Amino acid sequence: MGLQVGDKIPYFSAKDNNGNAFISETFIGKRPVVIYFYPKDNTPGCTAQACSFRDKYEDFKDLGAEVIGISSDSISSHEKFINTYNLPFILLSDDDKKVRTLFGVKTNLFGLLPGRVTYVADKEGIIQLVFDSFIASNHIPLALEAVKKMVSK
Repeated sequence: MGLQVGDKIPYFSAKDNNGNAFISETFIGKRPVVIYFYPKDNTPGCTAQACSFRDKYEDFKDLGAEVIGISSDSISSHEKFINTYNLPFILLSDDDKKVRTLFGVKTNLFGLLPGRVTYVADKEGIIQLVFDSFIASNHIPLALEAVKKMVSK
């Protein structure tokens, strides 16, 4: 069973797209966060999802939220993905799948593809939305709506 609504985002660390250490406490518990796990850089669905988050990124930032994408791709793959599509948010390399395992993100399609799950947590780090769907385009409007509801409370 993965993380659920009401759970606190656990502490984790990973390398970001620049090869720097990312420590979750930098953002978690300080501002709303949208953490989305996706299968692979430069694939059609993942590219569409990343570009949709890019296109709405200012809306998330205006609400005080940060967007963080996580996949098992390498740092260099993330760097190319960011540069190719002008992505303004952090991508984390989870090459050992420790963060995915910590969150309980399952694989899909008979265990062949890493899952696509979005978590939205409030400024205390408490999960307010878990959305598990392979339909990439559905994640962004739901995440944005969840952040809007949190901020308006």
